Amino acid sequence: MTNARPPARASARSSVLVLGAGMVGTCTAIHLALRGHAVVLADRRAPGEETSYGNAGLIQQEAVEPYAFPRDAGKLLRVAFKRGIDVNYHAAAMPRLAGPLARYWQASGPAHYPAIAQAYARLIAHATPEHAPLIAAAGAEDLVLRTGYRWVFRTAATMDEALARAERLRGAYGVQHTALDAGALAAAEPALKARLVGAIHWPQPWAVRDPGALVARYAAHFTQLGGRIVQADAGSLRQNGNGAGWSLQTADGPLDAEHAVVALGPWADNLLRPLGYRLPLFVKRGYHRHYTGGPVPSMPWLDADRGLVVAPMQRGVRVTTGAEFAPRDAAATPWQMAGAEAAARELLDLPQPVEATPWRGARPCTADMLPVVGAAPRHRGLWFNFGHAHQGFTLGPASGRLLAELIDGVAPLVDPAPYAPARFGA
Repeated sequence: MTNARPPARASARSSVLVLGAGMVGTCTAIHLALRGHAVVLADRRAPGEETSYGNAGLIQQEAVEPYAFPRDAGKLLRVAFKRGIDVNYHAAAMPRLAGPLARYWQASGPAHYPAIAQAYARLIAHATPEHAPLIAAAGAEDLVLRTGYRWVFRTAATMDEALARAERLRGAYGVQHTALDAGALAAAEPALKARLVGAIHWPQPWAVRDPGALVARYAAHFTQLGGRIVQADAGSLRQNGNGAGWSLQTADGPLDAEHAVVALGPWADNLLRPLGYRLPLFVKRGYHRHYTGGPVPSMPWLDADRGLVVAPMQRGVRVTTGAEFAPRDAAATPWQMAGAEAAARELLDLPQPVEATPWRGARPCTADMLPVVGAAPRHRGLWFNFGHAHQGFTLGPASGRLLAELIDGVAPLVDPAPYAPARFGA
């Protein structure tokens, strides 16, 4: 487990701007502050109010392999004709997404995916060990349930396929699971109103009852370490004229620092394209809504046949959708959340929703499924930490520690080569 005390530093104290106050940016700021750097965390909104707010709240220690592009013809046809609610797309967005998705398809093939999965698993191995000391230091134990989560199944075929994968993950990575038949699941989850085929319980993940609040607690811990949080538009970042250092316009005036970290999630491309970087980035959008006053699951469920998550939260039961391929800021598509709600009502007595309209956000994805962590290839003092797709909430502390170690020039948590920005020829 990571020691929460400041680690030894290999470099002199320096100043760092961290752009983006989601889980990844906030944890990067914490690890830099622990190493004695003067750190400013900048965002247009308060910590944890963007992408990190809208997720299933899982720290997924079991998620050792990234989501590969489907290669089964039947599934692809089902998605193409929108016959399920787990995946949606905007047809008008497909021409712009064609390049990154083609590379995503290629990376998901047998020639590339095994090495990608190994690199991904090396980071995931540090997920809960790196969150644990931050949860303790931030006084956030009340937000965390260490009971794992369940995949629940409507059909035997889906469960059999998932069990085969679970056994493979046990052998390859040591991922733990327990299978429950219909009776065992009904006994374990009294809130479940439908008789399902069974479930897989993954005991290693942790569930967070308010993801945005956990980021906010981490951010408060960052300020206790001496860090500063400011409101700013990341688009105002400029390299100083002599190439040494960076400047940012904030609500309190201009700030200068020796280093700048781009941890902007789905907004990273907005900043990087004007600087000349053309990375194969895209977003997967998602929706959620809360329902309060009804029965609550004992832990989060993934409805494996429909592709939605039902999770107990402080605001009520949160229902989250699968992925939507669309421009980040395009208008919301209501049918996917409506379908997820209808599917959830088949499993659970949901009361009326809390929010007038569902929350919508975007996950920052790369074509090779690995995050981008390391030094910018063509700008001194510029660093990248984004592209974590579905696992930014899970990987924020591990990724933040890795980048802080790279800035300090000390032995890194894991081999950083697979995540280096230069791998794209940027």
